[in-house]
Amino acid sequence: MRVLVRTVAALTVAAALTSPTACQRPPGPAPTPRPVTPSPGGSPAPANFVLLSEVDPTIATDIRYATAHNFVGRPVDGYPEPLCLLTRPAAEALRRVQAAARVQGRSLRVYDCYRPQRAVAHFVRWAGDPADQRTRAEFYPRVPKDRLFAEGYLGAPTAHSRGSTVDVTLEPLAAPPRATYDPGRPPTACTAPADRRRADGSVDMGTGFDCFDPLAHTDDPRVTGEAQRNRQLLKRLMAQGGFVNYDREWWHYRYADEPYPETYFDFPVAVASLPPR
Repeated sequence: MRVLVRTVAALTVAAALTSPTACQRPPGPAPTPRPVTPSPGGSPAPANFVLLSEVDPTIATDIRYATAHNFVGRPVDGYPEPLCLLTRPAAEALRRVQAAARVQGRSLRVYDCYRPQRAVAHFVRWAGDPADQRTRAEFYPRVPKDRLFAEGYLGAPTAHSRGSTVDVTLEPLAAPPRATYDPGRPPTACTAPADRRRADGSVDMGTGFDCFDPLAHTDDPRVTGEAQRNRQLLKRLMAQGGFVNYDREWWHYRYADEPYPETYFDFPVAVASLPPR
């Protein structure tokens, strides 16, 4: 069963819909969603969507959009539970990447997986509110908020809504403890050196996750040393597993053989959204 989100009025924001490179895919026109009427009853997710933790429980999850520690500054619409949902082909491919990463003394950590369209609409509303600059100091310290869509750091629609795209990083096999998010603590720019940013247990990638800045471009020449080697290791491992990187975000990977290349879903990120197991 396939389910497509109905047209969301907020997604008609011109800045969002005219960005050809935004956050979901390499440059090129975005697929146009086709209206599909959901079947009555049953699960809103197709039968081949799964919990990543049931496919590979060794992959760590840090689902930021279910928390207040993200660029919106509050839990995002559509994330009632901090889970990674993926199509089974993408989850199985990620399991193989994890096996290869462990041989290298590393392990995967995912920040986001399937993303419902209602979350994308939330991002568009946030981007359209110039007065809300609460998270700028951490997530977009050098790029004006009204340029985030135009410069490709946010996109609508997004490949995440098709269920085979992940935001991912690497961590040591024996990962150090994550620092607890303290909303009262002064934020540190995502572009700051690793020893100044909030520790989340991952290896140094040169910037924090969801850093809307050119420094987060996967092959930015200013990122050198260990951070550059970590980015290239992740890129190599993910490519071997069948994933394609979005070059403006070192963390963003789309499974090339995705089963729903033109379908955008809107069921919430929750166990109840999945078919009975």
